[in-house]
Amino acid sequence: MTTRFGPLLQPEGTLFRLWAPDAKRVALALPERGAVPMEAAGEGFFEMMVPGARAGQRYRFLIGDQPVPDPASRRQEGDVTGWSVVRAELPPMRQATPPRPWHQVVLAELHVGTATPEGSFEALIDRLDHFVACGITAIELMPVADFPGRRNWGYDGVLPYAPEEAYGTPAALRVLVDEAHARGLGVMLDVVYNHFGPEGNYLSLYAKRFFTGAHHTPWGAAIDLEQPLVRRFFVENALMWLTEYDFDGLRFDAVHAFAPPGDDLLLAEIAEACRATKPDAWLVLENDHNAARWLERDDSGRPRFYTAQWNDDAHHALHVTATGEDSGYYTDYAEDPVAALGRALAEGFVHQGEASAHRGGRSRGEVSAHLPPEAFVDFLQNHDQIGNRPLGDRLAGGLAPERLAFLRFLLLMGPAVPMVFQGEEAGLDTPFPFFCDFSGDLAEAVRKGRAEEFSEFFAKASALPDPLDPETMELAKLPWDRMTPEALAPFRALTAHRRRMVWPLLASSYRGAELRREVSALLWRWRFEAGTLCLLANPETVPSEMAVQPRQDGASIGEAIFDGTHTRLGPWSACAWVEPA
Repeated sequence: MTTRFGPLLQPEGTLFRLWAPDAKRVALALPERGAVPMEAAGEGFFEMMVPGARAGQRYRFLIGDQPVPDPASRRQEGDVTGWSVVRAELPPMRQATPPRPWHQVVLAELHVGTATPEGSFEALIDRLDHFVACGITAIELMPVADFPGRRNWGYDGVLPYAPEEAYGTPAALRVLVDEAHARGLGVMLDVVYNHFGPEGNYLSLYAKRFFTGAHHTPWGAAIDLEQPLVRRFFVENALMWLTEYDFDGLRFDAVHAFAPPGDDLLLAEIAEACRATKPDAWLVLENDHNAARWLERDDSGRPRFYTAQWNDDAHHALHVTATGEDSGYYTDYAEDPVAALGRALAEGFVHQGEASAHRGGRSRGEVSAHLPPEAFVDFLQNHDQIGNRPLGDRLAGGLAPERLAFLRFLLLMGPAVPMVFQGEEAGLDTPFPFFCDFSGDLAEAVRKGRAEEFSEFFAKASALPDPLDPETMELAKLPWDRMTPEALAPFRALTAHRRRMVWPLLASSYRGAELRREVSALLWRWRFEAGTLCLLANPETVPSEMAVQPRQDGASIGEAIFDGTHTRLGPWSACAWVEPA
């Protein structure tokens, strides 16, 4: 696909381009030359060829007297309102395909700014061997698109083509991906196409058709995806990360917030373009609609559109079962959490068209039982489920150790693709509170909004971490001295069991799942061409039993005793085994 957005390096110089359909005049500003009017080039584009302009050239555009960055800037200097920079060619890549099949992925979600004390791309390279040693096979970076200030989760990005300056250079990001590949680690990137951040976005000044007043998102005006060039802006962005940086896959944030009717258009175009460019790319959705149609497989078992979806249903069922929390979106799982847990692990979605009490009785979801387990990414925690809690507290901070170990066993011994949040592999209780670096009225609005959101939990707003205080981000940085061999041993043992027992089955054709429940005991059987993965669990505080005989070469957690007729399970106990085909 020919790129239409951002500067284009050519032998004689650089062609600068801006899509500004609502601007009468656009000028290109260069530090050494001042402002020069650009020429209209059709379809709302303005262009200007600058002979001799090479990599490192700083530039910006002028709309009237207002300087604006290039929305497709490949590099920024001086934050989102500073100079855009013509990016140099990135270092050559060593590998053009994922290092391993998707079903062999054990994923770790990372925030570049807090995963290491230095908070940079380069510093993360020095920690890659840790993930390999733990049995983690891929890492997923939270969004790195340029955001205002130096501290942010990444979901307030305004320049989606430019890696965040606070983390390092584009070249450093490219080297990070390459060094991960050299160790056999895949690398995914979280991208945000449902909104722009609230500070530093000037698109409405010269390209009003980027947005639509007919729909709104929790973050402001919705992006108008009925506009072909708006969709192309995001499609080209996805391809840039896959080809120029060699990411193995992308996670698409909150696609349920895409504005209809352009939502399906963008999802289809992104999938088609990515599959045409990198057929084995890992394309993963976050989609509260539970739209199973985007996860369908073809006759050969390959994804037609998207590889997998983050399975919030599985998280919520696991969380409610272990914690008893039943407010907010957990209400839909609280009536019978054991039943919800059974269905989530057996069929993917809990909600497959049923009414959702949390959503005012509206139906939610599509039938997913026919999909293979690797169409789902399961997790016990992620940035949202930790960071959207008032204090950003983790399960390890309050959940009994035996319950946490039980949940980890279900996650890693089940057939869905498992994901952990940074430090979870060592059972860390390090908080991950919300933080950002806005200024002025916007900063005060964020403080007030967070206080109001959690007023039912705290009588005083001062009880909440201040999201604007630099110390709040410091609290989230991982204490690497606690990543000891002893702390990591349980996780490493489970990833070894997963390699031995689960991966060979996932490599064969999926034949469906069966679920059996007796009181609180749950028995899942996932049938594959190569054999059947069995998992027996008691997610309750009292002992339970079931008439079943596990194989002795499996794996177990807690008290699981076979007496010749029944398997007796103590509270929070489970065992897994494989039955041959």
